[in-house]
Amino acid sequence: MNKKTKIKYNQDRLYYIICYAVVAILTLIVLYPVVYIVSASFSNPDRTVQGDVWLWPVDINLDAYKMLFNYQKLWTGYGNTILYTVGGTIINLVVTLTCAYPMARKNLRGRSQIMFLFSFTMLFSGGMIPNYILVRELGIMNTRWALLLPGAMSVYNMIVCRTFIQTNIPDEMLEAAQIDGCNDLQFLFRMVLPLSKPIIAVLALWYGVSHWNAYFNAFLYLKDNDLYPLQIFLREILFASSQIGETEEMLAEEVTRSQYMYVAMQYCVIVVSTAPLMCIYPFVQKHFQKGVMVGSVKG
Repeated sequence: MNKKTKIKYNQDRLYYIICYAVVAILTLIVLYPVVYIVSASFSNPDRTVQGDVWLWPVDINLDAYKMLFNYQKLWTGYGNTILYTVGGTIINLVVTLTCAYPMARKNLRGRSQIMFLFSFTMLFSGGMIPNYILVRELGIMNTRWALLLPGAMSVYNMIVCRTFIQTNIPDEMLEAAQIDGCNDLQFLFRMVLPLSKPIIAVLALWYGVSHWNAYFNAFLYLKDNDLYPLQIFLREILFASSQIGETEEMLAEEVTRSQYMYVAMQYCVIVVSTAPLMCIYPFVQKHFQKGVMVGSVKG
């Protein structure tokens, strides 16, 4: 190994050491709050408030989880959120794919003008009040459709899906299929969709997370508690601790104990609301890694 090669080798090695060190530090910064929240949710509320919990659970206590799971509205919200997430994601995928496929076809008449109309909505939108009026005039106020139909498609996601189809499914494949007697609908279901599994998984994850975390539309359009998603009920629990102790009949110790318990419940709420997504993500991770590279390399 000559001198120049050795210097270059040492520089590359130093570069990789610095990169790994930076990635490790950033990983710890991101991971520590997650570990702390999980540990605090399983720890004794008194020890958590006193600051004794740093990394691992201290004096394991499940009373907060018991109180949370005994909250009947939690299960109602869970059922509604699962329904909104699954149903909404299916609607989103159907609308997005059926829109992205024709927009990916170069022989579509008026393709540029239609794309301009879609892109225009990304820059300018009606706003909250026009959307509220629209939902009201459609007659879907205080119904499940109010959370499913207004956001049936994201233009950004449609553009990502269109780009994937354009870069991964060549026109020659369509021509070969048409020679064999395949029409557009058959080509979509038999060729495009099977080859678009990575982007479908990515879109399903994006839409699913959006539906799972959504609460503002439910806050605006729903009045019936039986239709509320999980996030609305969790929001009530998070703000319930601020109301404890306002009544003078409660003793000071009871007030303090209740406040400590609601602090623990707040950590439990975070764990309960994020656990399903954390369990699903590993199964779509490989597709997600492929999908995020859409359009980055074009041969």
